[in-house]
Amino acid sequence: MKKSYILFICLLCSLGLRASSLLIYMDEDQKNHLKAYGIAYWTISKQLEVDWLLNYRGGSFLIKYNKTVEDELKIRGVSYEVMADGKVVSLLNEISDPAVNMEMVKLEKTPKIAVYSPKSKLPWDDAVTLVLTYAEIPYDVIYDDDILQDKLSKYDWLHLHHEDFTGQYGRFWANFRYATWYQEDVKNQENLAKRMGYKKVSEMKLAVAKHIKEYCAGGGFLFAMCSGTDSFDIALAAEGVDICAQMFDGDPADPNAQSKLDFNKTLAFQNFKLDNNPMNYEFSDIDATQTRTLNQTNDYFTLFDFSAKWDLVPTMLTQDHDKVIKGFMGQTTAFRKSLVKTSVTVLGENKGAAEVRYLHGEIGKGQFTFYGGHDPEDYQHAVGDPPTDLSLHPNSPGYRLILNNVLFPAAKKKPQKT
Repeated sequence: MKKSYILFICLLCSLGLRASSLLIYMDEDQKNHLKAYGIAYWTISKQLEVDWLLNYRGGSFLIKYNKTVEDELKIRGVSYEVMADGKVVSLLNEISDPAVNMEMVKLEKTPKIAVYSPKSKLPWDDAVTLVLTYAEIPYDVIYDDDILQDKLSKYDWLHLHHEDFTGQYGRFWANFRYATWYQEDVKNQENLAKRMGYKKVSEMKLAVAKHIKEYCAGGGFLFAMCSGTDSFDIALAAEGVDICAQMFDGDPADPNAQSKLDFNKTLAFQNFKLDNNPMNYEFSDIDATQTRTLNQTNDYFTLFDFSAKWDLVPTMLTQDHDKVIKGFMGQTTAFRKSLVKTSVTVLGENKGAAEVRYLHGEIGKGQFTFYGGHDPEDYQHAVGDPPTDLSLHPNSPGYRLILNNVLFPAAKKKPQKT
């Protein structure tokens, strides 16, 4: 009996010392930061609890021990540590200390994700679809007809990338008007506009932009990159004003268009000037691509440090293992700081160049994030270039910013959309 009693005590001690949590650390020791986000998303989708430990080892994830989750971590090549109860309690006490700039956020809901993209194949890639696919996070592709048919309400998160909401077909006319892909894109968009009851593509794109704005104001999360950022605001400001030259819509632009812009209708930018030359690969002076003096060797931007306990949202959106991020170009590369609305929170900037690269704001019940540039791991991605192989960049700080936004809607209960 004595021997059995000792064995029983040993068993109890063993159970007490068993690991209780999985820590997915996100500092420089993590082997695959990008797939770690996919694990967090996958875990939430299985109705398992995930805690996001803001500012702890690069924004780590803590998951109650589960053999299935651990197996998935091993399969996907994500680094982790098994933590006993006592160590977890100590960690959470450290994070809750008011004097420490850390916070814990529970990820409660699996965000349903939509990517705004044409059904036809165009000769460029979308950094968001690349990283979602690599991280194994599911998403749906929707386009103008879906949005105009009010299908946005099914989604928590919408992404816009290399898109032109002004109806000028990306200003590709000067260099690509004879290219097959360009001609097919124009034809497809004109046919879609006609089917949806619009005389011009610009009118359809404005209606789409307004639907997206309403979706965001009703509680949706909007994330945009590259020309999906400034062209969206330009279209909203130019409501009721013809800003398209004749080669785009069959009639001249309004010569007084600039004076008729309404900056109260935009999300992020104000007081910008339109680029009226249709031969230029630019929409306005919001973007600094053509005037900036930076090059690949000195093109960086710095993420701001926010108070994790007081500025929860910007802290979530800036979680990273690096605070200085390599710059990268796009049709819209960087936002001129003087044209960013004061109501907007700047998340990352190149202060010396007066450029904002990453910003966040609120509208109604929803929120939006704009991120300048096209591909965080391809400095100057050109039309027709092959897609980036993210297996070569599993620790990309620039791509992590995208995935922060993907998980962001999971971090709190969503208000009912209207």
